[in-house]
Amino acid sequence: MLLQYKTVYQGGEGEITEKKSRFIATVRPVKTEEEALAFLEEMKKKYWDARHNCYVYSVGKNREYTRCSDDGEPSGTAGRPMLDVILGEDIYDVAVVVTRYFGGVLLGTGGLVRAYSKAVQEGLRNSMVIEKKYGYSLSVTTDYTGIGKLQYIAGERGLPVLDSEYTDKVVLHLMVPSEEREAVEKEITEGLNGRVKIQKEKELYFASIEGEVKLFES
Repeated sequence: MLLQYKTVYQGGEGEITEKKSRFIATVRPVKTEEEALAFLEEMKKKYWDARHNCYVYSVGKNREYTRCSDDGEPSGTAGRPMLDVILGEDIYDVAVVVTRYFGGVLLGTGGLVRAYSKAVQEGLRNSMVIEKKYGYSLSVTTDYTGIGKLQYIAGERGLPVLDSEYTDKVVLHLMVPSEEREAVEKEITEGLNGRVKIQKEKELYFASIEGEVKLFES
């Protein structure tokens, strides 16, 4: 299991021009190989008049479904360089199609490799790439005398507070990275002199997106 990984939250599009040839990169987040293949067909229909629609996708936490295609370009000049960018950026669950409109000037193998790589980089630059972390949602219950210390610990450690409840007791629902859970529980228990009840609620991935914490089941 990956404790953290980068993925695309919102896809984007990037375009470059090399010797009059247009290279349009379209980036899309995908969760299954079927989604990736459907996206590829969608792009082929959209850019039906293009000379090439080269693609790459990598799906799964162990990259179980990873494929790339030169789509008629000389072998190794498009799909593999595109995949190298994805692997180099260490991005998971993503598909990219680079559409080429030929401009009449041959680029050569080196020129093609650079163009397809650059197009993917441009597409990723115009997408929202996030880092998901694996962790636990913890329910932390204490009395009102302990809330200040609890909030201090959460703030110092940068733990997102998902929700809070104020009745005769105070309950904070904290998101804690998996590798910090033991240390966090120990610090809270000692900091509040044992006047606290900690319960695990869920195991899930989370990410900070534009200042807001988003939760993901996978």
